[in-house]
Amino acid sequence: MIFTPADFVDLGARAAVDQALSRLVKAGTLRRVGRGLYDWPRQSKLLGGDAPAAADDVAAAAARRVGATAAPDNLAAANALGLTTAVLSRPAYMASRKLGDRTVGTLRVKFRPSGVKLAPLLNTDAAVIVQALAWARDSGFDLNEAAAKIARTASDAATSALAANLRRLPVWALGPAREILRNRGTLSA
Repeated sequence: MIFTPADFVDLGARAAVDQALSRLVKAGTLRRVGRGLYDWPRQSKLLGGDAPAAADDVAAAAARRVGATAAPDNLAAANALGLTTAVLSRPAYMASRKLGDRTVGTLRVKFRPSGVKLAPLLNTDAAVIVQALAWARDSGFDLNEAAAKIARTASDAATSALAANLRRLPVWALGPAREILRNRGTLSA
């Protein structure tokens, strides 16, 4: 888990929080992994030293720091739902608002804005389905075939969230989303 000073403002004044974090870094209890980002130092036997910060933790903390939401990129969602075997060579995330890329040690985390329609869905379980559908649409993948595959691989939580958020979906995603829900037995014909 990566922390930001804002995570501790309920414990005291911001200046006191900054001072406490600075002291914890000097004592070696915390590690400063980027501007305003801290974590617990972890050792890696494989690397023979400090383990790098996890990309998901960096993304979550960077988004939380500015009041945004972040989720793995559309390609990661498509991979998670079995639409592709491709994986990103560098971590990339969709964010509910514009965030600059972050570099933590040798790790560079890229952020892309999600767009107005997808932003409210990023903090729901439905995001992975909508992002996979967006990847399929942008890649020229047949949306009906994508919907059938997603219906077989998506979690119950994701399909339930999709059903609850149908009104929020972009128009192009409504047909495939309804097909996913029909295939899962969540939506009547």
